[in-house]
Amino acid sequence: MNGKIVGGFIVLIGAVAGIAMYWLQVYAFYEEATFEPGAEIRLTLIEGGMAEPIIAEGVTGIDSDSSPIRFRACFHTPMTQAMLTETYKMYPDAVPNVAPGWFDCFDAQAIGAALEKGEAIAFLSEANIHPGVDRVVAVFPDGRAFAWHQLNASESE
Repeated sequence: MNGKIVGGFIVLIGAVAGIAMYWLQVYAFYEEATFEPGAEIRLTLIEGGMAEPIIAEGVTGIDSDSSPIRFRACFHTPMTQAMLTETYKMYPDAVPNVAPGWFDCFDAQAIGAALEKGEAIAFLSEANIHPGVDRVVAVFPDGRAFAWHQLNASESE
């Protein structure tokens, strides 16, 4: 009888620990991202290399102090891909990071597939927004746009 009690206790502790780890990874450290009004999203100019604000509507985002690559944002821009490519630096090898399931406006698989097919175009928002981390923005032809943080070449080698 004692073995069943000890075994049940071990299973219970394991289940509680598993649920706690899941909650900590998916929910605990995320918070709503704060954006500077009028400068919510910035892109880096081809000429001069400075980041400047772009027109961004309906910006929503999440971020976390626990990791510099947990940032995700969704928004809409009336700026066309053609105008953006003439003005701002494109970002090669952009790979969006998966967002928590509850942040449903950001679908990393769909964004990544669109980037691979050339349907969406990735731009450098801000280089080294954190040491070794760039902010990347992908823009679709219909104006939907998404931002995330990605390790840059200095950290991924």
